[in-house]
Amino acid sequence: MPSIIHIETTTRACSVGLSHSGKMLALRESVSQEYSHSSSLTVFMEDVMREAGKKPSDIDAVAVSYGPGSYTGLRIGVSAAKGFCYARDIPLIAIDTLKALAKTAIRKLAGQEGLVPLAALEALFCPMIDARRMEVYYALYRHDLFSMQETRAEVIGEDTFSKLLEDYKIIFFGDGAEKCRSVIKSCNALFLDDIWPSVLGMAEEAEKHFEQGIFVNLAYFEPFYLKDFVAGKPKVKGLYS
Repeated sequence: MPSIIHIETTTRACSVGLSHSGKMLALRESVSQEYSHSSSLTVFMEDVMREAGKKPSDIDAVAVSYGPGSYTGLRIGVSAAKGFCYARDIPLIAIDTLKALAKTAIRKLAGQEGLVPLAALEALFCPMIDARRMEVYYALYRHDLFSMQETRAEVIGEDTFSKLLEDYKIIFFGDGAEKCRSVIKSCNALFLDDIWPSVLGMAEEAEKHFEQGIFVNLAYFEPFYLKDFVAGKPKVKGLYS
């Protein structure tokens, strides 16, 4: 049965875990105002291997959250995952960030009982990742993670979900959902707080990928940016500054 390192760095959350046979043996996570992934990621990877009693030679694959999300975060996570896979000659598994985020929210709702509340069974789950200003990356899923709408980038306004909200309750969550709370006005719109991308939402899917041999090409794999990267304009100092 496989031992898999899981990496999630698509937002301000940095999450790393090590699973064996589908069970998470060790987990390290942090959420910071600054993107500190470059300094935290390798430390977290070493920590989870130490806690799980595993050596690099014991790892069978690396699973990485591939986007959409922060350009910088994605580059850091995918680069670290590729580097580990190249060094050990093991496969790389790519996991959809928004689907994993939806899984994390559903796990939280299910709680210790492991059952999704009846009220949520007919709802749609809408993971949202901040894409700056009023734009978000989002998708829609049923409670069984069946995709109802593919990932898209959209500027959220009052009418964005108005038709869907006439027929469905929609549960919004993720760091993009908070800024939409004041815009989306409907009694069918529900918001879950403090839901961040986590490797806990990746493990089950990664295990399936490994068993089915669904891997990405190390040489050509790139993160799913969804939008082209636009660098900010550098600040120009005045003559006397």
